Amino acid sequence: MNNQLFEEFSKVSSKEWKNQIQYELKGLDYNDTLVWESLEGIKVRPFYHSDVDNAPLQVNTKTAEHKIVQRIYVYDVSKSIAKALDALKRGAEVIYFTIDATTIDSTSLLSQLPKEITYFFTFTFLNQSKQAVLSKWAIDNGYTIHLLVDPIHQLVSDGNWYDNLTTDFTQVNDLLVACTNAHIYVNATAYQNAGANMVQQIAYTLNHLNEYLTRVETPKQTIFIEVAVGSNYFFEIAKLRATRILVATLLEEYNITANFELIAIPTKRNKTLYDYNVNMLRTTTECMSAILGGTDYISNLAYDAIYHKENEFGDRIARNQLLILKQESYFDTVNNPVEGTYYIENLTQQMAEKALEIFKQIEKADGLITSLIEGTIQRKINESAQAEQEAFDNGKEVLLGTNKYPNPLDQMSHELELYPFVKQNPRKTLIVPIIERRLAEQYEQNRLAEEKSKQQ
Repeated sequence: MNNQLFEEFSKVSSKEWKNQIQYELKGLDYNDTLVWESLEGIKVRPFYHSDVDNAPLQVNTKTAEHKIVQRIYVYDVSKSIAKALDALKRGAEVIYFTIDATTIDSTSLLSQLPKEITYFFTFTFLNQSKQAVLSKWAIDNGYTIHLLVDPIHQLVSDGNWYDNLTTDFTQVNDLLVACTNAHIYVNATAYQNAGANMVQQIAYTLNHLNEYLTRVETPKQTIFIEVAVGSNYFFEIAKLRATRILVATLLEEYNITANFELIAIPTKRNKTLYDYNVNMLRTTTECMSAILGGTDYISNLAYDAIYHKENEFGDRIARNQLLILKQESYFDTVNNPVEGTYYIENLTQQMAEKALEIFKQIEKADGLITSLIEGTIQRKINESAQAEQEAFDNGKEVLLGTNKYPNPLDQMSHELELYPFVKQNPRKTLIVPIIERRLAEQYEQNRLAEEKSKQQ
């Protein structure tokens, strides 16, 4: 076989390409016409070339080994057991439990499930002694579990600690020291869902992690980082790769040998109430970005999650999307498939550099927690969210079926089982919480009001 298939063609340099493009523009400026800048300040060129772009970055991802995760919010133990068993039978590989109250017996939940599966546990409370009981029981009975506790996320999303800074970190540290299956956990989903741009998301994730590295014992267990993924396909791939680069760099600075793994879930920010089936298209590309970007665990968001209670149909469709990607689209075949793609490598490099600058600025200002208390992080996120909201309102940021090609006959007021908008709950908090808000909320509220006026 002739390995020199293209030997007869002469190589074309990036300069020659640019000259030809400039000629075709007939006098228009190359940079003004074809180079555009994202909300993150990242410049995107019309083409990338080996003689000007960086060599492949050292980002070792295990795309072929990613695991499909089923999330279960536990409010009833027997129903959660049944749901977990059904999900495992239908293709889920990992179960991610969120425990809602201290009254729930996590050991009885686990005792009815198979031992060969990995289980994540997150909690809406912090109770070191109760979580330590679950840890010991799992070890004694041969279960693989990961206890994920993140009081900083509690502060970020709620505005208050579980108790207070000192007590919360003492409990986390005691849990990490006593339990080999308890982990440093960074839940960074709130930053994306509230409207932070991608560079900010990476930086705040890094600052979030750094707070734990400076306040608890040196971790020996795997560190878990959870991120939300949006629909800017190539940018999101680059975001996860940049996150991997910077987290690895930070751990190296601390001389920490602990491994870290990424958990990904689609964002809620671009999901819509009207023309809700488009949400399935959005989550499909978001899951693709997450897998190609190197997430270790991927869970999907049901197409109707913003307005329906958990239901078997929505969960099954969401899980099947992941199964099709993994088993029928060959996403379980190649590790690190985007390595060497000049465009993505360039985006990754730009994001990492810009995020590192923000990270350094926050650390100079005494870290993430201090910046949250002073309101700096909230202000920056609000600025980014407002810029994105204006782009949506002006039609530059498109959500099909909502601000582009809406179906005027679509009626949704009778479908609402959950309140799909930001809930107002004025109360005293230590910091202004970072509120998750969807882009289409105001548009949807206006349409629902029109529906109700027509029904009267």
